[in-house]
Amino acid sequence: MPLVDLRRLTTAFGSRRVVEDVSFAIERGETFGLVGESGSGKTTIARSMLRLIEPTSGEVIFDGRDVLRLSRAELRRARREMQIVFQDPYSSLDPRMRASAIVEEPLVIHKQGSKAERRRRVEELFTQVGLNPEHLQRYPGEFSGGQRQRIGLARALALHPSFLIADEPVSALDVSVQAQVIGLLIDLQRRLQLTYLFIAHDLRLVETICARVAVIYLGRIVEMGETAKLFAAPQHPYTRALLSAIPVPDPEAQRQRIVLDPGSFDPSAPLREVTAGHFAAI
Repeated sequence: MPLVDLRRLTTAFGSRRVVEDVSFAIERGETFGLVGESGSGKTTIARSMLRLIEPTSGEVIFDGRDVLRLSRAELRRARREMQIVFQDPYSSLDPRMRASAIVEEPLVIHKQGSKAERRRRVEELFTQVGLNPEHLQRYPGEFSGGQRQRIGLARALALHPSFLIADEPVSALDVSVQAQVIGLLIDLQRRLQLTYLFIAHDLRLVETICARVAVIYLGRIVEMGETAKLFAAPQHPYTRALLSAIPVPDPEAQRQRIVLDPGSFDPSAPLREVTAGHFAAI
């Protein structure tokens, strides 16, 4: 049984459907990628899964229970297991709080341990994400962007979750720092047996770390499958356009950039299996 199973998730703001009929499953220990351009609905899906935004319909099955049917108290307990790392390390941390208080906050909210136990856990988390515990009394503004993202990651790991949503976790960072944070995520997954939903618009990252990937266009999944197979033989015009935009290391290499023609496909077409485990809305 998968750890996470989305079934026909739909989220609307007023009369506008931002996410429509989205379904995918994530196996335990897997890194599942969700890719698409800005405004495609990726973050809305993530927030809907955690009920930070209330979905309009569908199911979010986590470890056998539908998150959308949980009471407020049950949801509070479930969120210990389901955490999110936000995109922007500059705005996701309260600049008035010291790093120690930021990382400790989930432990306080969920009434975990004594003050001394929480302090030890915070120091452990700081070390776990590659930060110096001597800097716990600093404010977010005293850290670099990469360090701030590590603080956000430490906060997300405080309650020992099994599932982590990484929502564009490195898009605001320099390329050299991106590699360090990605390496940390991979190492933490191995050591802590984490399951990831990795949201990105950078297809190179997705190709590197995700076993499977879903491509989302205007709130609907248009292609899904094993990452290597999908990248090797994209079926949907939108996927082909996205892949054609990936920069190549060789400046002399010729790459044909594909311009998407929205009139070339039916945006409401359902997913169908084109090859084993590879689905496309064509």
